Amino acid sequence: MTRSPGRRRGEAPPSIRDVAAAAGVSYQTVSRVLNDSPNVSPDTRQLVQEVIGRLDYRPNRAARALGAGRASAVTVVTADTMLYGYAATLQGIEEAARLKGLAVGVRVVESDRADDVRHAVEYVTDPSAGNVIVVAFDAAGAGVLRALPADVPAVAATEAGGLPGTPRTMIFLDERQAAADATRHLLALGHRTVYHVAIPSETGTSAREAGWRGVLAEAGAPVPEIVHGGWDPASAHRAGQRLAADPGATAILCGNDDTALAVRRALYEAGRDVPGDVSLVGFDDVPGAAYWTPALTTVRMDFVALGRACLAAVTGAVEQAPLAPPRLVIRESTAPPRSR
Repeated sequence: MTRSPGRRRGEAPPSIRDVAAAAGVSYQTVSRVLNDSPNVSPDTRQLVQEVIGRLDYRPNRAARALGAGRASAVTVVTADTMLYGYAATLQGIEEAARLKGLAVGVRVVESDRADDVRHAVEYVTDPSAGNVIVVAFDAAGAGVLRALPADVPAVAATEAGGLPGTPRTMIFLDERQAAADATRHLLALGHRTVYHVAIPSETGTSAREAGWRGVLAEAGAPVPEIVHGGWDPASAHRAGQRLAADPGATAILCGNDDTALAVRRALYEAGRDVPGDVSLVGFDDVPGAAYWTPALTTVRMDFVALGRACLAAVTGAVEQAPLAPPRLVIRESTAPPRSR
């Protein structure tokens, strides 16, 4: 039985980080050498190869497959695994990967702080991470996408329109038209205008906001100041309290269904009936939306299909089924205003 020089019986085989430490380079550089990337100087390449030989480092199967363009694993980078849009996108990725026999890993990026973004990028730069899908619905995910080295194969699920100036494949559901349809629905019921409680937008002006604003301008209706909420229900509840105190707020378009639920609670606490006093529209069509009291009018978003499309794109599938456009689902939470 032979052993590599310097390795004692029972020792763990060297990792890519061991090679990087011994060569005095980052393990991203070792990854580039393993993948035969042109973005490595000849001297550095020779040094890393010498250390690989000296340590008898053997890349794992995922690394070898990645070098050949046939990754056997996919790593999803996301800032959240619980919110509906994130979780459903992850579900679609996992379902599609399972059919292809690919392993799926998840790396949660804690925040958009530089250290958190850097740690996530370092993790997925390791060849064993395989191909990368970034759920870039927020600043943290967008930060990771922008910071990824060019030789890391990656695609992203983003807001509609993608992230400007980012040279990556980005796939999204274009909810602009659905937001416009929701706003037109409320105006057609007789509401003077429509208020908007917005979720955070990485691009500054989300497609949901743009669709809402465009229809109000087209109709000559007043454009109320946007009420900004966060991803958490507490901030949406505070936004709902603000609107509950405004008698002119008879129709509200919410950035997602979680926001609508918190706004609905604030309206209830203020004694304002839905839809008698205020019509309420959500976004996403979470599984329980049809069973609220009243059942929520909302926009149906097929995040599972979005996840499948991301997996197909990152694995180089030639044919992809077109994504169904988001659409308005009218239920019980919208009605003509009492004054009509």
